[in-house]
Amino acid sequence: MSAASFIATGAMAAEMVVYKSPYCGCCEAWAEALTSSGIALRMENVEDMDALKAGYKVPEDAWSCHTAVAGGYVFEGHVPLEAVNRVLAERPDIAGIAVPGMPSGSLGMGEDPSASYDVIAFNKDGGQSVYMEIRP
Repeated sequence: MSAASFIATGAMAAEMVVYKSPYCGCCEAWAEALTSSGIALRMENVEDMDALKAGYKVPEDAWSCHTAVAGGYVFEGHVPLEAVNRVLAERPDIAGIAVPGMPSGSLGMGEDPSASYDVIAFNKDGGQSVYMEIRP
């Protein structure tokens, strides 16, 4: 079953929760893209995002503006929809994935056909690896 059909069939029963600063607008654009693809989510404003990220054991060098959780995984920052769907469909043995910083052209950060960045997988023990490369 493809990741797209996994989401479309409603196999993902768990709602995604997106934690964000009340002062950040780009998180809304990312969430809208996920909602448009059929992912059920709710937004929660959080004043102390650093504490939240630390609580979910997101490595500091992978931090971005928002943190989402779904299906037992953490999704940090402007993770592409394809990567979200892949994690939820394949259920790899990782804690989550991240797009560190806020790269131009990443989901929710505007259109940039030359966007180039990595999606990082991180483990509960802090180990990291490249999960997916985004290249033009």
